[in-house]
Amino acid sequence: MPVSQHPSRDLAGALEPFAGQVYFSRECHENYEKLGFSASPTEMNGVAMPDGVAYFCSRGSVMGQVPGELIAAAFAVFNPAVVVPAVTHGWTITDASTICDARTDGAVGALTRILGDAPDGLDRATALLTQATESLRPEGRPLYAGLKSLGLPGTPMGDAWRLADQLREFRGDAHTASWTTAGFDATEIGMLSELYWGLPSRSYVRSRAWSDQELDAAEARLEARGLMADHQLTPKGREVREEVELATDAQCRVIVDALGDDLQDLLDILLPWGAAIRDGAGYPASGPHDLADLAR
Repeated sequence: MPVSQHPSRDLAGALEPFAGQVYFSRECHENYEKLGFSASPTEMNGVAMPDGVAYFCSRGSVMGQVPGELIAAAFAVFNPAVVVPAVTHGWTITDASTICDARTDGAVGALTRILGDAPDGLDRATALLTQATESLRPEGRPLYAGLKSLGLPGTPMGDAWRLADQLREFRGDAHTASWTTAGFDATEIGMLSELYWGLPSRSYVRSRAWSDQELDAAEARLEARGLMADHQLTPKGREVREEVELATDAQCRVIVDALGDDLQDLLDILLPWGAAIRDGAGYPASGPHDLADLAR
């Protein structure tokens, strides 16, 4: 795939199956279950979905033994009324260091199972991912900074995955900064995003545990701003939502600049890996990044 006019989005989409498979990894789910968490509750087209409590604690563990309030703030789009008690319960089962290790082990295990110990381009990808992350700064980036604090696992696949996860969370942190700066709350950005991606209203946002009453109030606020009408985005709403994405791109420009002409090489390595991971039921057939591509 040639680099488009939105190169940071190209990279984010190519990284997503490789980095984000940690949330669907059967090895991760098995590791968490051994610690005392619930098993994967369901499958979607063969892809195992994460247990909620294990998800919040494992992803949040990169920031250390922190309370649910901080994890809810860092994840940003989930209802804190669900996140906080889930994390409180999770920390009665295990500690952050233990589940963080289980997360790394499971992510690397899944990648090795699907891609093999040394997939084509692994050394080159690791070098380019290192190049992409070397100049990143932690200000306002809690999840990126947490991952950075862990260092690298010290194995070829583990190092590549950790670097990719850093880039994934850096963009996520940047996106949160962009939509909060634009004056949105979590319910509002959730409703705007699913429509921007072409999904039905109140479909994806429901996975973030917001009530009908909370979504009703959010929709009313968006309608008052002229961003939604009749449960759809208005032209102004689509423009404003795209501005959020452009602001995110701007914050990630440092990554694109660091890679320069090497970005194409990295995409050429990551995209076949991503296809193999999807084919191996390691990541859903389509996700937000795929839908965002269609929304361009």
